[in-house]
Amino acid sequence: MKNLELRYEAGVSTVTLNRPEVRNAFNDEVITELTAVLHELGQRPEVRCVVLAGNGPAFCAGADLNWMKRVAGYTREQNLEDAGGLARMLEVLYRLPKPTVARVHGDTYAGGMGLVSACDIAVAADPVQFCLSEVKLGLIPATISPYVIRAMGARAAHRWFLTAERFSAAEAHRIGFVHEVVPAAQLDAKVAEIARALVSAGPEAVKAGKQLVHDVAGREIGAGLIRRTVEGIADIRSSEEGREGVRSFLEKRKPNWLLPPG
Repeated sequence: MKNLELRYEAGVSTVTLNRPEVRNAFNDEVITELTAVLHELGQRPEVRCVVLAGNGPAFCAGADLNWMKRVAGYTREQNLEDAGGLARMLEVLYRLPKPTVARVHGDTYAGGMGLVSACDIAVAADPVQFCLSEVKLGLIPATISPYVIRAMGARAAHRWFLTAERFSAAEAHRIGFVHEVVPAAQLDAKVAEIARALVSAGPEAVKAGKQLVHDVAGREIGAGLIRRTVEGIADIRSSEEGREGVRSFLEKRKPNWLLPPG
């Protein structure tokens, strides 16, 4: 792969943005490559968790400058097609049937915040700075907005979308954009700890649990939603994995989905 590094170990696939010379900024080529890799990982049964990381000083600086120069001359129709590629990539990441963890080691701007917010879990090193910088260029963070607003909430988005101010990892944690903030030296250990927890859980249950959040979040509590949750627990209880999980608990043994050591 030209723009990414891919590593697999004990159920965890780590996808690393590998354009440190441009602070891992993405262009149409990176978007196409990342979309294809995510599709592949989503279909591989041995992959239980996907970690998204970056090489170099930044996690992701958003859009590549050369790409932006090219896009500046596009017609509206060309812009629709171009933005559609980014939208598809973010949706693939958001709906990936595997749990995803963003390992945010360095500064994260604009579209990079879309990548973080489309992951299920985000862990940041404490020196990291975030910024939704689009309005400084006369633009808006439109394509990433469904994921970013979901992650930080509408009230916080009003400030950070409109001011393009930088904000700290501590502030990102306070508003719920990231789940954990740790010293840089402890970042890998924390990500590994979370990945181990995800890999240790029933893979079908994790997949169903992720879908449950998508189905329930923000919905009005009514007969249809209640029926969906009743059907959800009935389905998982009667599944092979659900039965194995309960049996292993009652028999005080490890469930059969646990990967062998190493």
